[in-house]
Amino acid sequence: QVQLVESGGGLVQAGGSLRLSCAASGNILNINAIGWYRQAPGKQRELVAATIKSGSTGLEDSVKGRFTISRDNAKNTVYLQMNSLKPEDTAVYYCNDVPPGKRSWGQGTQVIVSS
Repeated sequence: QVQLVESGGGLVQAGGSLRLSCAASGNILNINAIGWYRQAPGKQRELVAATIKSGSTGLEDSVKGRFTISRDNAKNTVYLQMNSLKPEDTAVYYCNDVPPGKRSWGQGTQVIVSS
């Protein structure tokens, strides 16, 4: 089964930017839809961005205009460009199928936005 590994998180000040990467161990075109999820402390995991094989994308309302999801099929990687970061974006970010299925969750990548 193709594994997905997240990277690119870190500590950033409010208003800053980060780019997260989701690298697949195999062909991402074998995955119908890939999404970026996040889980803040004490909260449920939520889907914030998704991309399907055709290239269409979707964003959760709170990140529209600030986040962009993209994919590089040649590199089997999905990216999440995060701009104008806010303290409320602080969370562990994960990538997985949309909707999640049998694929296991990775360790995620921590994003901390300081005010």
